Amino acid sequence: MKKLLSISGVLSALAAAPAWAQDGLEVIGRPVDGAMGFQPAATEVARRLQWLDGMILVIITIITLFVVGLLAWVVVRYNARRNPDPASFTHNTPVEIAWTVIPIVILVFIGAFSLPTLFHQQEIPEADVTIKTTGYQWFWGYEYVDENISFDSYMIGAPATGGDNSLTPETEEALVAAGYSREDFLLATDNAVVIPVNKTVVVQVTGADVIHAWTIPAFGVKQDAVPGRLAELWFEAEKEGIYFGQCSELCGIAHAYMPITVKVVSQEAYDAWLEANRDASDYVDVSTVLTN
Repeated sequence: MKKLLSISGVLSALAAAPAWAQDGLEVIGRPVDGAMGFQPAATEVARRLQWLDGMILVIITIITLFVVGLLAWVVVRYNARRNPDPASFTHNTPVEIAWTVIPIVILVFIGAFSLPTLFHQQEIPEADVTIKTTGYQWFWGYEYVDENISFDSYMIGAPATGGDNSLTPETEEALVAAGYSREDFLLATDNAVVIPVNKTVVVQVTGADVIHAWTIPAFGVKQDAVPGRLAELWFEAEKEGIYFGQCSELCGIAHAYMPITVKVVSQEAYDAWLEANRDASDYVDVSTVLTN
């Protein structure tokens, strides 16, 4: 029988265990104020996406520079002052062939790299861990399909966890008690998804009310959670650490307050976490396993 977690039980556990911290786990997948570019890729899926983005950016830049240069040359060379008697022809077959064939070649070249990347994302491999996630207004529910473990995940500081969606002293204290810092506000959750490193994880995504989206930028995954439909994504995290994501589909007034926290741990720590949660009445954080 699936275990249901009470928020009050989680809060009391947090207060009783300030050493839960991220002992041994580095915060990797976190947005940085003022930074540009992608978060460090933690999966092959993300690495392929980021490479494809860079390659297309180079092609777009070359095309943009060429078009701007061509426009500038035409303005200078064929303005009315320098070219008072314009040509009267209406067709130029070589030019017309060129502006038809060259874009086709460019698109085929892009497709030769983008389609394998798309297939790599969409062809779901056999899972080592299968997790079903359901989006609610405004939190995430998780079920480890093969392990009889389920829990809800709320933002630390959300009303459901005793907060008011603002960084109050009480919310900051709760963040510290859970092993996070004030920089993790709006990102950290009371209950985290825990997965083993270097294992294939398949996430089944759906929604319970409106459309949400489950997203972890460092993993290169984003999947809409549509009520009545069950979609899948997959990844294989290559480095232990803590990764953050957020609902990425506008889903209502508290859309900004339903983040995602994923902790990637060793196989030993994951097995211990599974064992601790199978029979627990409340969620047991993996950091308690790491510190024992």
